Amino acid sequence: MLFDHCKECRKCCHVEPGYPPLEIPLRPAERKQLGRVQVKTHCRFLGDGGCSLGQDKPYACYQYPLSFDPHTLSFYFDADCPLYDRYQQQLRQKGSEAIAHLSKVAETIAQMMGTDRRFLQRNHQLDVDYFELLPLEIPEDVRDALKRAADVQK
Repeated sequence: MLFDHCKECRKCCHVEPGYPPLEIPLRPAERKQLGRVQVKTHCRFLGDGGCSLGQDKPYACYQYPLSFDPHTLSFYFDADCPLYDRYQQQLRQKGSEAIAHLSKVAETIAQMMGTDRRFLQRNHQLDVDYFELLPLEIPEDVRDALKRAADVQK
C-alpha cells in the first residue's frame, strides 16, 4: 500500500533542527476542536502508528503531501516526501491508492472553492513558503472537475 510507508517515514510530522516551527493552517471547525497545531520538533498527535487523530486530522494534514494552488488549479507535491515517484506513477493507474487520495482531496477542494477559498490560498502559500514543491501531473478528469467547480464560484 502506498501510504503504509508514512507510518515508518513520519518526516511530514517533524521539523528538522534549524527550521522554524510549522504552523498547520486550520479551518474554523478544526481550530475550535484542536486550538492550535504547531510543529516545533514533532507533531503532538504523532503516535507510534502514525497520526493519533486518524480521520479527524486537520485538512491540511490530510491533503499532504499535496499542495493545491487555487489560482492556477494546479497540484504540487512536497519534494521531501519519498513517495513522489510512486504517487505520480499510480496516478496513471485506474483504481490506485493515489487516484483514490487525489480524488478525495479534489472533491473536498471543489467544495472549498465556494466555501473557503481563502483557506486554500493560505494553505498553499504556507506550503510555498515552507516546502520545496514539485509539479504533479494529474488526470484530466480531476482537472476538469476542478475547473467546473472554479467556474461555478465565479
